[in-house]
Amino acid sequence: MGNKINNTSDVGELKGYVAGHMLLGVVLAVVVIVALKITLGFFDSSEPKSTDLTGGKGYDRVQVEAVLPPDAHPTPDDPAVTAGHDLKTPQDPHGQSSRDLESGIQKLPAYDGGPDQSHGVTENMDAHAATVATRSAPSHEAVVTDHAAPVIQKTPAAHEATPVAHTTEQKTDPAHTPASKTGPGHAVDTHAGDTPATPSYAVEGMAFVDAVIKPLEYELNQRFYGWRPNDILNVTDNVNNFQLGVLEVTRRTAVILAERISRTGSTASFDGNLQNAMNWFMIKAERYWFPSAESKYKAGLKEIRTYFQRLEKGEAQFYSRTDNLIPLLMAYQDLLGSCDENLVKSHEDDGSAVSFFKGDDYFFYAQGVASAMATILEGIVKDFSVMVDRRGGMEELHNAIESCHHAMEIDPWIILNSDLSSLFANHRLNMAAPISHARFYLEVLIRALST
Repeated sequence: MGNKINNTSDVGELKGYVAGHMLLGVVLAVVVIVALKITLGFFDSSEPKSTDLTGGKGYDRVQVEAVLPPDAHPTPDDPAVTAGHDLKTPQDPHGQSSRDLESGIQKLPAYDGGPDQSHGVTENMDAHAATVATRSAPSHEAVVTDHAAPVIQKTPAAHEATPVAHTTEQKTDPAHTPASKTGPGHAVDTHAGDTPATPSYAVEGMAFVDAVIKPLEYELNQRFYGWRPNDILNVTDNVNNFQLGVLEVTRRTAVILAERISRTGSTASFDGNLQNAMNWFMIKAERYWFPSAESKYKAGLKEIRTYFQRLEKGEAQFYSRTDNLIPLLMAYQDLLGSCDENLVKSHEDDGSAVSFFKGDDYFFYAQGVASAMATILEGIVKDFSVMVDRRGGMEELHNAIESCHHAMEIDPWIILNSDLSSLFANHRLNMAAPISHARFYLEVLIRALST
């Protein structure tokens, strides 16, 4: 008897539990539906909507207002009237009132697609505007509006239908704005900037100096998480080695810029800004503080930027001579040779095999070198073009830049260090090919400039 009573009470409790949770589920569902209605607009009315000059959403409404001269009298057979436009006649300046003729509003199909489907609406508006333009007076305007782009047309003289240039302001829905493409998470970056237009420089040398600044400036200020080789928690060794490669190219360039390119000869004094920058770049990349590496690197870039500004004002010197460019190219050649050796070797100096993690470091270091070097070589094309072209070395210079770009494009998800006869890749050797080509073209360029 006691067990039966307990079973009955358990069933009652179970029913109460289930009923309570069902009620709670219904309430939550209602809340979710209301939230979706407010935030996402899932329950918009299917009735046609009109769009006016304020730019509402929904079905389109096109309204054209054409101002007719006082002596123009539209007839019922006039296509401008029957096309569905609003025609208004202004007041006569001598006190005579004009007639107002109104017609219905033309409704076009709903705009449910992307930007490509809006061209049909624009073509219809152009056809109607051209019809109205044939009966319009000079200097009057026919205003055509749709929900995406207001178009203002200035009509020509009366009884002349000529093509009209449209000034269109296109509004893009943020939901359809194309997103920027990023790689799978590796350190491949270009330091040439995102702006498609190439900046013009008023003074010789400014393009080269700006190219020297860009690679390291990107790694310090624009790279996510900034400078990483001196981080206490070192978990991103790929980016770390990429930044070390960029730093090494910047160091060697700063030395040549301070000792050679900015001086008339060995007896000329050093430029103060470039000398400070050269010293700041020599701080160890792993130094955490007192001073920190990134603080001194930023100070060095600031010194070069000051030299850039002085160069623009004519207060600094820049000599694009052959004897100044050759030492820079030789420094690049030596650096690429070191990278090439690390990429092709199978054993370390102590006789041990190149490990999987060490091969990964060599790969990204060489890629960082190629990335920064490509940017600076493009600056050389702009400021040393006359001298290089006179010696017939422009083709080799462009080939070296192209080889560096090929090295930047190699971006595997995992850096494999497989055997040469294996089915799997050896990405170190893949990187070695464009690095070796860039070094070869720089060597040929040096020979051409030396003759």
